[in-house]
Formats: sequence, structure tokens, C-alpha cells
Amino acid sequence: MNDLDIKIVTLPPLTGATFYGFGESPESIAHNKASSWMDKHGLRESKDFRQFGFNNPNPSEGSPNYGYEIWIIPDNGLPTDSDAKVIEFEGGLYAVAHCPSLDVIGQIWQKLVAWRDTSKYTRGSHQWLEELIQPWETGKTESDFAFYLYLPIKE
Repeated sequence: MNDLDIKIVTLPPLTGATFYGFGESPESIAHNKASSWMDKHGLRESKDFRQFGFNNPNPSEGSPNYGYEIWIIPDNGLPTDSDAKVIEFEGGLYAVAHCPSLDVIGQIWQKLVAWRDTSKYTRGSHQWLEELIQPWETGKTESDFAFYLYLPIKE
């Protein structure tokens, strides 16, 4: 029924900077804010960070607008002179699957949920997350982006 390679992962507590976008293309808005901040602190060049994102709020019927939030989690903690809004995330238990492209992200999310519904796990109440595993770079198209999708679960 499900051809995904799903791993069960406990994501530890995370501290990072959060950036928000709202509109018809909120990912780009949030990304531009995050990129400016990362450039200011030399993070994008060093690649010493993790990047998570999620809809906030989700798209709703009848409106092209929705929100997207990006968390930048520096490997060595936040810069001491950081002017970004700080996120403290408690972590949690997740079912994680690889998503090779934005072209199939909706399908992968659906398969993850279907897997959970037939597994020993139930829905967790912590945040759904998309971890970008290929950086935003000039010349890349959205089809080039790859992710790990984190579905919150509980036993």
C-alpha cells in the first residue's frame, strides 16, 4: 500500500530564528527574510544550519493567501547579535519520509498520513515540519528542492 521508506525519529528540542511570510507565495517571502538574516551572519555560506518550514496558516478554500514559517537552526546556536525572533521548539516523535521534489510533496504527505493511519501510531499534536535538505541557490527551480517530511506521531 505504501512505497515510502519511513523512519521513526525523535527530534530533539531546537532553538533557532523564525521568519514568516503571508500571501500567494509565502515561502518566497519567508525565504527572502531568512536569507538576508543568514547572509548577515555568514550561515548560508557555511551551511552550518538546518532549515525547517511549515504552512501557518494552511491554505483555505476561496483564498490564494496562506502563511509559511521558516525556522533556521544554526548548528552552533544563535549568533549573539541576532536580531531575529527566536523559536524554542520542544521536539517530538515523528514519522519521516524523503520527498525528492516539490512536484510530489502533496502526494508524499498523503502517503505519510495513510501510513500513520494503518500503523501503531496516532496523530501527534506537535508541529508538522518540512526540512529543506538542498539549499536555495540561484538557478535552482522549485522542482530541484528536496525535503524530509516530518509527520508528528505518538505511541
